[in-house]
Amino acid sequence: IRIQKIIADSGYCSRRKAEELISSGLVTVNGRGCSLGDKADPRNDLIKVGDEIIPAERAEKRYIVLNKPRGYVTSMADEKGRKIAAELLTDVQERVYPVGRLDRNSEGLLIFTNDGEFANDIMHPSRHVAKTYRVTIDGKVNEEQLSALMAGVELDDGAKTLPCVVEV
Repeated sequence: IRIQKIIADSGYCSRRKAEELISSGLVTVNGRGCSLGDKADPRNDLIKVGDEIIPAERAEKRYIVLNKPRGYVTSMADEKGRKIAAELLTDVQERVYPVGRLDRNSEGLLIFTNDGEFANDIMHPSRHVAKTYRVTIDGKVNEEQLSALMAGVELDDGAKTLPCVVEV
């Protein structure tokens, strides 16, 4: 199994963060440095990040449903110092992260998990998992605006949403 996957499955950090740790030389397997792409057997190999041993057992899977209130960003950290939804999970010991995201001014169902496979199944466009959003606006929406929304809109980061069904 790839070392970054073993580290992520243990709950130590995300797979991306594990890749960064490996690239920076902080990860060893049986006392020797490793490289991205290297594999190990979590049951027979001793994997460490710095002085910390990565357990062979996978972290118990957690699935948490949160009704995110307005005013919180869906992120694990915010460089602007805004409130983050993860702060609302005060009694959770495991490292969990949000599946998808809701805008800071949005409220609604948000799933947190430490199950990367589940998160990918929900978020990846190839899985075609339908999501429903209820939007309330002040004023009336015209046909041109509806057509633009149904065709997909460009987000602040430059990505474009997939076409959707809009029901007024």
